Amino acid sequence: MFRPLSLFVGLRYTAAKRGNHFISFISLVSMLGLMLGVAALIVVLSVMNGFDRELKQRILGMVPHATISEYGTSMQDWSQVSERLVLSDQVEAAAPFVQAQGMLTNAGKVHGVLVNGIDPDYETDVSIIADHFTYGSLDNLVAGDYGIVLGELLARFIGAGVGDKVTLVLPEASVSIAGIVPRLKRFEVVGIFSVGAELDASLAYVHIDDAARLKRLLPGEVDGVRIKFDDLFAAPRLIRSLAESFDRPLYVSDWTRTHGNLFQAIQLEKRMIGLLLFLIVFVAAFNIVSTLVMVVTDKRNDIAILRTMGATPGGIMRIFMVQGTVIGFIGTTLGLVLGIILALTVSDLVAWVERTLGIQFLSADVYFISYLPSQLQLNDLVMITITAFSISFLATLYPAWKASRTQPAEALRYE
Repeated sequence: MFRPLSLFVGLRYTAAKRGNHFISFISLVSMLGLMLGVAALIVVLSVMNGFDRELKQRILGMVPHATISEYGTSMQDWSQVSERLVLSDQVEAAAPFVQAQGMLTNAGKVHGVLVNGIDPDYETDVSIIADHFTYGSLDNLVAGDYGIVLGELLARFIGAGVGDKVTLVLPEASVSIAGIVPRLKRFEVVGIFSVGAELDASLAYVHIDDAARLKRLLPGEVDGVRIKFDDLFAAPRLIRSLAESFDRPLYVSDWTRTHGNLFQAIQLEKRMIGLLLFLIVFVAAFNIVSTLVMVVTDKRNDIAILRTMGATPGGIMRIFMVQGTVIGFIGTTLGLVLGIILALTVSDLVAWVERTLGIQFLSADVYFISYLPSQLQLNDLVMITITAFSISFLATLYPAWKASRTQPAEALRYE
């Protein structure tokens, strides 16, 4: 079978057992460095993709994609507004809400809370809360019973469990015969949810009618309407165009105002960490350069003989390009396989280490999720593979060019 001379000799040089073991060691180091660099890139970017996915599914599954409300007052015709909103092809669902900030107290413990007044019949259309209950369900929220559903961390902070009575303190004063006192209301804990995110420490749900009475709204009034879009990232643009279609000015907000900084931080970290980890690939590429430079020095006599037998400078250059490319190809391929295996198992590996050592690397008190997620993406694999192979190929050019400049007479002068 016909094979070009440069390919044949280059593969022989790569596979041959060299007398100079130091060169073989440097070749192995460069190959392993490239493999580890590619594997680390795949694992880290997969973990960042996992955080990005969890942000979308958990955090942004709990908070509204967008809200629409009146300026400075409550909304009375929320049902007509909702019906008009869901007529849009981009809107999946809409639900009314009443929202209040305050403090929950129990057994002498106090913690800040954001209370969402919801209608259980509508809430499941715009939120994933119903899928993350550890105790109870949304059906336990009944108008007039003043039940409350707490996040798991929030319940832990104030020492409350299902069936306990907690006191909600609103930052509004009421005037009574005893003087000015804060507005208080006792609630019974009827459910606990856990989404594994920071929302578990600051969010609570009550029935929308109870929240409206607490805020002294008139019957049928709400703070606004929550909207879920089929395209999360189109929410900032779509909510403004929808608001402009009404015959009165409406106040709009979207998830980029409440949690957009977290999403942008993850995207920035992914780019910066990827850029830094590419330095490992560059270091491995420099090892390929040093390997080929030493090989060229070691094979000066062979190069000279090939030149006297008619090999062209271009042919000599291609011989060493083949050798360096093979090192890069093997290192990149092994790194790709190792990276995919680790990316698919890193969540289980970290969970096993946490169970074994009895520690938690990602505490929900500090981080927005409490475990290490991972998600492989094909475009990341393609980008990493092409970049690593390209860098390793470019690293062969200078040593191969130096080999092609070898003069036969000068190399064989003292032989």
